[in-house]
Amino acid sequence: MKQGNIPTPPVQFGDMFPDHMRRYVIWLVILLGMAAVAWFSQKDSKEGPAKAGSSVFAKVDRVVDGDTAKVWVDGKDEYVRYIGIDTPESVKPDAPVECFGEEAKAFNERQLVESPTVRLVFDREQRDRYGRLLAYVYSGSTLLQAELLRRGYATTLEVPPNTSRADQFGRLEDEARQAGRGLWSAC
Repeated sequence: MKQGNIPTPPVQFGDMFPDHMRRYVIWLVILLGMAAVAWFSQKDSKEGPAKAGSSVFAKVDRVVDGDTAKVWVDGKDEYVRYIGIDTPESVKPDAPVECFGEEAKAFNERQLVESPTVRLVFDREQRDRYGRLLAYVYSGSTLLQAELLRRGYATTLEVPPNTSRADQFGRLEDEARQAGRGLWSAC
């Protein structure tokens, strides 16, 4: 028989490296995998989950309604949805203006005109399914959500996992309801 007719067996991973180098190759592959995971996690954290309590400053562009504003953050125009509250609708397409919606929007505008630079404090998630920033919004030292609830312009809205102030907001809503403030007497 001629030797040229003998088929060559396929090369297997174990045959590619001598025995003494295999463990180094395996560790190298593991380290590269871990580095890739760390890099992608770091890259995603800019747009994904926020560190609870982290904050940024933003300049108010305009008020959308009682619980949403458009702001400038790091040179980008962003919508910010106020965590933990819901105000009556005033601009929802194909929907009527709800009772006390215009008043809630006007109160929000007055607060933000007085202090057009706000501090956005994040809870567990930084964005909602619509891509809006989710934040507790401070105008000066005033937490806007607390004032909207205290004066009866808003109701509480708990959306896990962003619930770190749910107890405080619940108390403020109860106080406004019992006192008949804002929407609690008008609607």
